[in-house]
Amino acid sequence: MNLPLVNHYRQLLLDDTPMIDVRAPIEFASGALPFAANLPLMADEERHQVGLCYKEQGQQAAIELGHQLVSGDLKAQRIKAWQDFMAANPNAVLYCARGGLRSQLSQEWLAEAGIECPKVEGGYKSLRGFLFNYLNDYCQSHKFFILSGMTGTGKTDIIQQLPTGIDLEGAANHKGSSFGRPLDCQPAQIDFENKIALDLLKVQNQHPDKTVILEDESRNIGARHLPHYFSDLMAQSAFVVIDMDFEERLERLWQEYVIERHRKTMAFYGSTGEQEFANYLTESLLRVRKRLGGQRTQELLASMENAIAVQHQDNFASHRHWLTVLTQEYYDPMYSYQLDKKKELVVFRGSRSEVIDYLTCYSEPM
Repeated sequence: MNLPLVNHYRQLLLDDTPMIDVRAPIEFASGALPFAANLPLMADEERHQVGLCYKEQGQQAAIELGHQLVSGDLKAQRIKAWQDFMAANPNAVLYCARGGLRSQLSQEWLAEAGIECPKVEGGYKSLRGFLFNYLNDYCQSHKFFILSGMTGTGKTDIIQQLPTGIDLEGAANHKGSSFGRPLDCQPAQIDFENKIALDLLKVQNQHPDKTVILEDESRNIGARHLPHYFSDLMAQSAFVVIDMDFEERLERLWQEYVIERHRKTMAFYGSTGEQEFANYLTESLLRVRKRLGGQRTQELLASMENAIAVQHQDNFASHRHWLTVLTQEYYDPMYSYQLDKKKELVVFRGSRSEVIDYLTCYSEPM
């Protein structure tokens, strides 16, 4: 059976081509692509049994076992899932781990059902390899603009509105601070790296003559980490700094860490939302107690607990007290120290509007 094979990885990725990932769920969870759907040929336990058979009895015996495990109604269900996906996404392709037997068999079963679906040559390994190499190669020949500034200056908002901005915190699903952990989970490390490479690929494709803009981040964003060569390049790139009055920054932080977080927590947890919000605040503060010191942490914890107790009476206003102290005594000194170390790399600083204008107008590569 002569079925189509595709290997134009760059275009597949640029087009967000819908993909059927026929690997087992455990493989998909460890790393995948954002536009791929996991419609496995074999479930985790079935794959495990076939793998043991392959080691003990060889390939042919493993293939035969696979056909026994996935047959009858189960086989029909899995083919139906692929058919439904193809009906909704006629330009879809499929892949397994390395473009071998699983994707070949899936492709053949679909063809027998009357649907021709191209198979990705080399499978997920080749797609992942393309992204890995692209990211590495890009960092060998480019530099970035790094958007910096004190906490509360709204750096992420600016990144998201600039056509050459890449949101690293969005890719990590974490705001990069002790108060930044998400309501749900962070992506797998490989998914995080894939998302950065994909975003970079698309920005460079659309704006090849412009410099990519990133937010000033440490290598670790929550439990995810930037590739060392990527964070090293960030540390050597040009910095643009936002200057903003403390009161304006405090208002932004209060809106983000308190008002918006409470709203999202209630929507996410429902009846247990109030307790979850209180837990989020206290646990976030305790994460920085080593830097704050025991006595200061206890004082802020008492202020925070008081604010939580009266937040629905004073419209959350009491939260400004602990947030003010935390910003002045923890975040601001930390950012000042980090910015001072990078002062020779600063090429521009100004208000939010001035920074946006500067970054928008910049059109030549670094």
